Amino acid sequence: MIYVAIMGYGTIGSGVAEILDKNREELKAAAGQEVALKYVLDLRDFPGTPVEDKIIHDFQIIEQDPEVQVVVETMGGLNPAYPFVKACLMAGKHVATSNKALVAAYGTELLQIARERRVNFFFEGSVGGGIPIIRPMYRCLKGEKIREITGILNGTTNFILSKMDKEGTSFEAALKEAQDLGYAERNPEADVEGHDTCRKIAILTSVATGCEVNYEDIYTEGITRITDVDFKYAEKLGASVKLFGSSRIGDGQVHAWVAPVMIGKQHPLYAVSDVFNGIMIKGNMVGDLMFYGSGAGKLQTASAVVADIVEAAQNLDCNVVPSWSNKRLEIADVDTACHRYFVRIAGTIAEKEAAVKDIFGSVEMVCLDQEPEFALLTQVMSEAVFKEKAVAFDRSCQAAGEAGILQMIRAEL
Repeated sequence: MIYVAIMGYGTIGSGVAEILDKNREELKAAAGQEVALKYVLDLRDFPGTPVEDKIIHDFQIIEQDPEVQVVVETMGGLNPAYPFVKACLMAGKHVATSNKALVAAYGTELLQIARERRVNFFFEGSVGGGIPIIRPMYRCLKGEKIREITGILNGTTNFILSKMDKEGTSFEAALKEAQDLGYAERNPEADVEGHDTCRKIAILTSVATGCEVNYEDIYTEGITRITDVDFKYAEKLGASVKLFGSSRIGDGQVHAWVAPVMIGKQHPLYAVSDVFNGIMIKGNMVGDLMFYGSGAGKLQTASAVVADIVEAAQNLDCNVVPSWSNKRLEIADVDTACHRYFVRIAGTIAEKEAAVKDIFGSVEMVCLDQEPEFALLTQVMSEAVFKEKAVAFDRSCQAAGEAGILQMIRAEL
């Protein structure tokens, strides 16, 4: 018998309890013995629920009970999740978490403790929700050199951008709908400013490279500047705009960033819409792989956590990967990354074409009906070179008493 304790009976925690109950026989077959829920730690009591007789309010009951071999952390945040998880590992208990903030901030330390105690710290549910991604990386792709990870890693922002794309909705209206449907928090900053995606791409980069990645080193740009006008241009270009978390590994350096990107219909992630997530991995031998599914949700994320419980049950006496060292991975300056750029410019093509070609060189231009502006697609260049050209162009416009660049979005077209 494997006894499990759940810390935090919110959306994900209750989903884990539900799966442990409904899929009892499947889990027994997979784990080789019965898996049973013993405790649920929460501040509330939940009378009338299936776990009312398992509710406890004192963490030390879990920490000190030798029968509890696997602990699930679904509280979220860092406090008290971090000290509780650390104490469980120190006590020789396996831990499975869906808490991306915890893994991004303290993953290196917690993985080291797990190695020393010969237990496991699993976090499959912290990145792709119900999408298996961590385990395929450290098991199925362990013979590969990962060259690139690019993903739509946040369902809230993807829902908002999909609404703007398909229905011409404004950012503000799409955000309100996401909040009304429960996809976005009342304070949506972590999603719309890209912080959630940033933590996830940091975790994936650590798994891919075996080194610690400080998420604060990753350039992060959210979607709050994206407008319905951008999508009008995208439609003319046969494109869309997605929020990407990307890590590109090669030539002795790693570029990692989070930003909106304009992509064409040929891109593997173009069709990933609504609240779904998609993750593309490029290996040096296997080439491109695509992982797609629900990036969030009660039972979807809980399913990933339960898979970690099963793996812990199969490895009660040994430590297995995923893991990375405490060697800090240096993230290359974003100014050295290279892209094409979609640029909206005030005025008409006739007024600005000469200055555009003089400063940006060969470009593709497009305009909208009844809009006092036009747009261009540059050739591939580094961020540093683009910034220099953008400054030079704006100065030339200012000298003529005119407005210049209205918007810039990185492009893969």
